[in-house]
Amino acid sequence: MQLTRFTDIGLRVLMRLAAGSGDRTHTSCGLAEELAVPHTHVAKVVSRLSEIGVVHARRGRGGGLSITALGRTAGVGWVTRELEGAGPVVDCDGGAGPAGRPCPLRADCRLRGALARAQQAFFESLDALTVADLAEDSAALLLYPAFPAATDSRAERARADATVTGRDRSPTAENRNPR
Repeated sequence: MQLTRFTDIGLRVLMRLAAGSGDRTHTSCGLAEELAVPHTHVAKVVSRLSEIGVVHARRGRGGGLSITALGRTAGVGWVTRELEGAGPVVDCDGGAGPAGRPCPLRADCRLRGALARAQQAFFESLDALTVADLAEDSAALLLYPAFPAATDSRAERARADATVTGRDRSPTAENRNPR
């Protein structure tokens, strides 16, 4: 079974939000950059994640995105169902077929039932995992080695950025902006 890009981005957003400490917020632009996906896609996904209660989105100064308690403990299968929708793997009744006609084989076809069972098994295997399981410390380091942890100091993040980009932005005496 192949997930839609929408669900793929949704799961990656949740993993990224869960990988950090709970006190840090992210922006949709920042997540889009980190995940290398278009901002418009992330904005749509975040809107849906907020609707189902796994992400808290706050606007304005001090705002941002954070994962909720439900988001950390949510089963990956449940999240996937919420993002994918409850539709069957194949649409035997029309709609997606040529000219929107029902499949002529649907009356005696075993494929539809087999695919429905396979889809159910797929979701059940994902139900055994939570978002927090996917974002454990070791997984977070493997997934996002170029991005500093949420608990790093500003100077540590600048040094990490310098390592990734080759530019030193650390707040040293030479480049600090006096006020």
